[in-house]
Amino acid sequence: MATRIDVLKTYKIFIGGKFPRTESGRFYQLKNGKTPIANVCLSSRKDLRNAVVAARGAFEKWAGATAYNRSQILYRMAEMMEGRKEQFTAELMSQGMEKNKANQEVMKSIDRVIYFAGWSDKINQVFGSVNPVATSHFNFSSLEPMGVVGLIAPENTGLLGLVSTLCPIIISGNCGVVLASEKYPLSSITLAEVIATSDVPGGVVNILTGKKDELVSHLAKHMDVNAIYLASNGEFKKQIQEDAIQNLKRIIIRDNDSWDDEDHEHPYAIADFMETKTTWHPIEIISGSGSGY
Repeated sequence: MATRIDVLKTYKIFIGGKFPRTESGRFYQLKNGKTPIANVCLSSRKDLRNAVVAARGAFEKWAGATAYNRSQILYRMAEMMEGRKEQFTAELMSQGMEKNKANQEVMKSIDRVIYFAGWSDKINQVFGSVNPVATSHFNFSSLEPMGVVGLIAPENTGLLGLVSTLCPIIISGNCGVVLASEKYPLSSITLAEVIATSDVPGGVVNILTGKKDELVSHLAKHMDVNAIYLASNGEFKKQIQEDAIQNLKRIIIRDNDSWDDEDHEHPYAIADFMETKTTWHPIEIISGSGSGY
């Protein structure tokens, strides 16, 4: 009897809330040792441009949503990840991770999504301020989202590093274009399946798989990307700094080998992707009363 050939799943990319195949038609075969486990799309420059267009189109609605609503949506993501724990664990194991470690990574990933969801309606209370001025004005500062953020996801982790870097971007009202881990890409697309069915508007998160050395420069040079988040152990650091200067993108760099500890849970990770807006509001002065309203 002939040996059966397994039908490998092809993990598509995620753009604008949909799962298209890469326009390039290319893919690479992901293996665990010598055993093929999946086909993964090799995204092209055009895929990246489409992702940025989708992110920009979704920004106004997402940034305009209430902080409470964004918090609810991220909590819904965590709920759905909880329901797919076994799938996430199996994918991490298929990529070479031990079962106990895979279980821990999935649990911590879910908990981290919940952590950042809780900050959504609190970030402005912490970082906003009422400022003393010498004129008859109220002067106050608040944080607002930047726009479209390009994320070069950690290469050494399939899930935990991804949610640890993606959640601060979107909980603050930004939209993201993610270059997923080339070595551990499967959980990123499964996370996209969660996002697609958890009330996140299409285009808020866009995830591309493939070779980072083909895409990083195009992402950094794109004139409609407001910031770059490099979370890949300093790789591409010099290239991004040179390319991003064309439209003065903000660059955030995290050089981390481990995403397990709670040092990654802090509000500054969110504030990095927000801009401070200061408003001056005149106070009416009533002559002779000595008081202002």
